[in-house]
Amino acid sequence: MFDKEDENYIYELVSKNIKKQRKLKGLTQEALATRMGYSTQFISNIESKNYQTFSLGTLWRLAIVLNIDIRELFKPIDENKKN
Repeated sequence: MFDKEDENYIYELVSKNIKKQRKLKGLTQEALATRMGYSTQFISNIESKNYQTFSLGTLWRLAIVLNIDIRELFKPIDENKKN
């Protein structure tokens, strides 16, 4: 996990929360991609902590498709719990 002072931290945090929310909804990457109109590879990439080219619009759309408040994507994750 990146240090909170590193700008990469937010990408890692958001990517983990996207994956967590997707799994909570019982969706595969392919199913989420289909619902969003994106490629499975794009979903895989944004769930990667090293991928940094998604927009706020993409996060907004993800929140709508996942039926969550966009703030869920920015919540700290307890590293001691399994996600």
